[in-house]
This record gives sequence, structure tokens and C-alpha cells, in this order.
Amino acid sequence: MIGSGLRRRSAFLCVLGGLCERGPFVLLALILPLPKPIFTSDHKERCAMDKEERLNTLEVALNNEVRERDFYLKNAARTNNAVGKAMFNRIAQDEVEHYERLKKLHEEWALNARWPETVPLTINQTNVRDILLSTLKSLDKEEACDANDREAVRIAAEFEEKGVIFYKDLAASSTDEREKAFFELLSSIEYEHYLSLRDAEEYFENPSSWFVKTEHPMWDGG
Repeated sequence: MIGSGLRRRSAFLCVLGGLCERGPFVLLALILPLPKPIFTSDHKERCAMDKEERLNTLEVALNNEVRERDFYLKNAARTNNAVGKAMFNRIAQDEVEHYERLKKLHEEWALNARWPETVPLTINQTNVRDILLSTLKSLDKEEACDANDREAVRIAAEFEEKGVIFYKDLAASSTDEREKAFFELLSSIEYEHYLSLRDAEEYFENPSSWFVKTEHPMWDGG
């Protein structure tokens, strides 16, 4: 009996010695109980925080769209320049559509924490440069712009550029492919606005030069 006990003790010490040679963490794994996976209230809280973070982000987007729409409408009403008025009004309409889509998305996430089936996956896209050209062609003579027009375009271009990055980041963080495509589309439209505003900024600086440069490729092709 004693010999049997000694043999069992010797075998245990040999195994224990081998585990110690492999490192202290192997030994601790035998002594300490392994933690259980946490899929209880803490897991639910983390999921809730993900939903809360998404809602906060969408609220930021909604506020941005409202602020930008108001900015464009204010400057459309203020300016006496027909080109500026047409451009500001057109972009304001785009921002209203963005707002309506984002509002529906926010409502669905607040209720079900998922992409809504009812939100259209497409948004009307407008080439603002075409509006600039068509407005210019409809004028009898070149219209003057003032420093306020140039400053408004500069400010608008800055927050459209921020919008490009904002929606691009939202697309990158989205796991739903439809949601990702939606935010990528918004980012591309904001980028179109940005380029159009830079175009308008150049036009306001030198209308004649801008018109010749813009129309010249068509003249060459004719």
C-alpha cells in the first residue's frame, strides 16, 4: 500500500515537474478554475452601447444635414447672383433628401437596431456643375458676386469636405452591406457638392475665365 502510494506520488511529481518546465501559466490553469464566457447582462449592455453609439452618430448626421440645409437656404435668399442662388437652392434640396433618409434610418435603429427594409437604397444625384452652366447660359449678361458669396462658398466647401469623411467613416464601420452602400453613396454625393463648390468658388473669382475653361472642351469637340 505504501509502495503504491509512493509510486502515485512520484508519478504526480514527474507530471508536475514537466508542466513547470513548460511555464507557470500551464500550472495555474490546473489550479485555478477557467472563467466562464460572459454572455449575460454585461454582454447585453455592450450590445446596447453599440446601438446607443449608432443612434448618437445618426443624430449628429441629422443635425449636420439640418444645419447645412439652413445655411444653403439662407444664402440662396441672400445672394443677388443667379448662379449662386441656383446652386445654393439645389444643394439645399439634396440635404433635405439626405435628412429624410437618415431620419428613417434613425427611427428604425431606435426600434429594432437594424437596417430598415423601407429606406430606399438610392438617392437622387444632381450634377451641380450642370446647374451652374445652364444658369449661366440663361443669363443675358454676367452677374457680379460679392465677398459674402465667396465666403459662403468657402465655408460650404469646408463642411462638405467634412461630410465626405464623416459618411466614409460610417460606411467603414457598417457591417450591413446595404447600409455600407448607403453611406458610401452619401459620401460620394457630399464629394460632388465639395467639387461643385470649389468650382463655384473659382467662378466667383473670375466668371469669364471659368466659363471659357469649362466650355472649351465642348468647343474643341464640336
